[in-house]
Amino acid sequence: MTMTTDTVRMPAEWAPQWGVQLTWPHADTDWAPYLADITGTYIEMARAIAARERLIIVAPDAERVRLMIEGEVEMDNVVFHECPTDDTWARDHAFLTLSDGTLLDFRFNGWGMKFAAERDNAINRSLAEHHRLPGTYSDQNDFVLEGGSIESDGRGTIFTTTGCLLAPNRNQPLTKQQIEEELKRRLRANRVVWIDHGHLAGDDTDGHIDTLVRIAPHDTLLYIGCDDPDDEHYDDLKAMEQQLESLRTAEGKPYRLLRLPMADAISDDGERLPATYANFLVINGAVLVPTYGQSDNDSKAMGIIANAFPDREMIGIDSRTIIRQHGSIHCCTMQYPLLIKSEE
Repeated sequence: MTMTTDTVRMPAEWAPQWGVQLTWPHADTDWAPYLADITGTYIEMARAIAARERLIIVAPDAERVRLMIEGEVEMDNVVFHECPTDDTWARDHAFLTLSDGTLLDFRFNGWGMKFAAERDNAINRSLAEHHRLPGTYSDQNDFVLEGGSIESDGRGTIFTTTGCLLAPNRNQPLTKQQIEEELKRRLRANRVVWIDHGHLAGDDTDGHIDTLVRIAPHDTLLYIGCDDPDDEHYDDLKAMEQQLESLRTAEGKPYRLLRLPMADAISDDGERLPATYANFLVINGAVLVPTYGQSDNDSKAMGIIANAFPDREMIGIDSRTIIRQHGSIHCCTMQYPLLIKSEE
């Protein structure tokens, strides 16, 4: 297949994938106190991914990880890349890829300079220099953008949140309109849909879209709802729901809305953690769905996501360790689409 340059887009997550990146946890990260537990979770994700497509593992000590996963993971599908890392949140430091194979290397600054990020921000350039990924490198380090802060429908619409992209230490002094124009230009989008409500307690990202609202085929939006008026999220998520109901597609039609349950509160040392069922990962033939040891909520969420992706297997991944560092499955991963070369 070929596509002309004026139809180059950022693919939807459910488009056919070349592979998925995991940036592996190690003892010099914040995972150190429960490294064995998080390693087990990463092996579980690696097993599911490598059974269906390539898995690229970024780690400071690739041989250590190789020995760890041999016998557990389909090794023929695993590509290792060794380089220094600060942390493990591939969704936010990895490339964003266009359908013509352009690998967009945006600046990752630790979610507005909250955390060290210099080594993570250098991973993409290292991957490109060693030709680990198909595609053409494009330096976008003059603009801060995290993969978890945007969603693409694959047809020219980008979803994002005002809470994140307008937060301090991202791209000031750019205005909202200027940021929108940058997103359109760099991501080859026709329009940007801004979500103005929604935030999860314990979230470090200033409200990433992938914790709140996700796009699925056939103009479907999956989103987190809250039914408990006493929950601290109730009013904000109700306002978000009302905004979603008012949205229209590029063709002027309402979106199909699927409401995900709110996970029962999970706390660590008195702090509520951002447990969300919206943070799932779509891969070839399957969806990796975060679970939280809550059988009713877990089952309900998996059924709703299956409704949005009826042609894919639902694979539950216990994410109770991941959320201790304030993320979930989608935050840990980045998919790379199969490339469609553009005509010159």
